Amino acid sequence: MSKLISKWNYPTTVRFGAGRIKELPDVLDAVGIKRPLFVTDPGLAKLPVVASTLKMLDDAKISYGVFSEVKPNPVESNLTAGIAAFKKGKHDGVIAFGGGSALDLGKLIAFQAGQTRPVWDFEDIGDWWTRANSDAIAPIIAVPTTAGTGSEVGRAAVITNEATHTKKVIFHPKLLPAIVIADPELSVGMPSFITAGTGMDALAHCLEAYCAPSYHPMADGIAVEGVRLVFENLPKAYANGKDLVARAHMMSAAAMGAAAFQKGLGAIHSLSHPIGALYDTHHGMTNAVFMPYVLAFNRDAVEMRIARLAAYCGIKGGFDGFAKAVIKLRKELKVPHALPGLIKGLDMDKKRKGLIADMAVVDPTAGGNPVKLTKKAALTLLENAIAGTV
Repeated sequence: MSKLISKWNYPTTVRFGAGRIKELPDVLDAVGIKRPLFVTDPGLAKLPVVASTLKMLDDAKISYGVFSEVKPNPVESNLTAGIAAFKKGKHDGVIAFGGGSALDLGKLIAFQAGQTRPVWDFEDIGDWWTRANSDAIAPIIAVPTTAGTGSEVGRAAVITNEATHTKKVIFHPKLLPAIVIADPELSVGMPSFITAGTGMDALAHCLEAYCAPSYHPMADGIAVEGVRLVFENLPKAYANGKDLVARAHMMSAAAMGAAAFQKGLGAIHSLSHPIGALYDTHHGMTNAVFMPYVLAFNRDAVEMRIARLAAYCGIKGGFDGFAKAVIKLRKELKVPHALPGLIKGLDMDKKRKGLIADMAVVDPTAGGNPVKLTKKAALTLLENAIAGTV
């Protein structure tokens, strides 16, 4: 692990390496945060990793508050409660600590606490982000404890609109955390299910970014290496959660996926988002279920690109070999092959299927799919994912 310690300034300052959580008080001082709100999820809040981190703040005599009302798919009521806690505690910054849900909500609390317009006015559409008062956005420190979303290096956050049951992407350049502490030791206690789901989320980000049709060779390069890191290290991290080298590489792959997907995402995400919003499924695991079906759907548009990717990753057989490797990886990680394995008692009628298809085609990620995602195509992909037919 001695070689896996570094400091990056891409796309923000990242203090990477085992044990670097000890630098949290110094990081807060560097950013100028005197009274942080520590945002995490309710499960993580009960674990020793949070207790030990908060003790560091106590020892450094840093006054802080803790907020943990975060659903696996954060909703507006979580944000409203978080903003109330931020204001009541007179906090001047946020430590977003945890997986993608806690990171996204923590970022949104810091962003939205000083705004006068509703959060939906800052959806990632055109130049809507310019509506925000940039001076009112509090600084953010991000500390990922999973290796999946890469939200720690992203300028956006996802939140579900409870009224419409739709996931919305909120964007602003200042949603990018000022400093990230990427300490793989914090992910050692992750349950195997979360290791698998978050890891497959990182793979989905890298894969869809690479397949997106727009021109962005820098994103392509990052995505390709991210895919390789996942294939080589996710099975190791899943089999042995204490493998710090594998954990470190997966934490890198997660950040790489988020850096790469500024190029675009695709139908894996546009189908996963409505399923997550309606059934509250784990986002990464939902992506994992849809992955082979969408890959097959996109074949004509990406076959040569996937063949190059497979060769780089040491996977033989071109597109077919890569598709088989994805299914093999899913099986090794105990990812359900079809949606009924993910959603117990699934009974989706025609109306509900139509709703999901309608939501998928208007999801902001749909435009990045290399093959146009029509309602008919979305329905077919949904049916395939239900039946398990690749």
